[in-house]
Amino acid sequence: MPDFDLDSFKKTWQEQPVQQKYDDNEILQMLNRKSRNYVKYIFWISVAEFLFFTVAGLFYLIQDKDSNSFLNILKKLGAQNTPELEQTFDDIYLVLKILSLSVTAYFVYKFYQNYRSIKIEENLKRFIINIIRFKKTVNAFILTNIVLLIAFTSILVCFVFYVLNAQHIELTNSTLTRFMILVVVSTGLSVLLVWIYYRLVYGIILRKLDKNLKQLKEIDTLKN
Repeated sequence: MPDFDLDSFKKTWQEQPVQQKYDDNEILQMLNRKSRNYVKYIFWISVAEFLFFTVAGLFYLIQDKDSNSFLNILKKLGAQNTPELEQTFDDIYLVLKILSLSVTAYFVYKFYQNYRSIKIEENLKRFIINIIRFKKTVNAFILTNIVLLIAFTSILVCFVFYVLNAQHIELTNSTLTRFMILVVVSTGLSVLLVWIYYRLVYGIILRKLDKNLKQLKEIDTLKN
């Protein structure tokens, strides 16, 4: 019986042709399906956000007015809480909420359009273009939410100064400084929390989508 040569056996085994488990078309189909699923996930997350903020807005409309923190801030600054003040604030809040929900609804619609436009059967270049367009829509949605947060805070701060001026209330320098620091810090923290939320929720999906997009571009390069 001949001696068993392990090195020779390993060399022979390594030289054996390895059959490819999936061909390029099968890989492309899998990447397409995964990418379309990622788009679908973001669409449903945006729908959930829209429903959440809608319910939160309705809850505000039926809750006790005295629990409103913004009006409490005005009281602490010396403003008198009148029915006209409450009504004006409610009107401003309603307009801002409708604007916010309208923007969210618009992007929900855009996400749905992106999802419908991404077809597995379409050519690779068109598919890549649609994925890139979808990523731009997501980034625009995130940026718009942050801009709206800053804009809404600025509007409410202007409303505070309008009320104080209308009621002839002058703030001391120390009170004004504390108020502005509170506004800047709270706005900064809110923006940071929003950014972290979108980085975690949307960022994870976008990173996976980026990975698929890179592989799709590599396949497209090999095909050309």
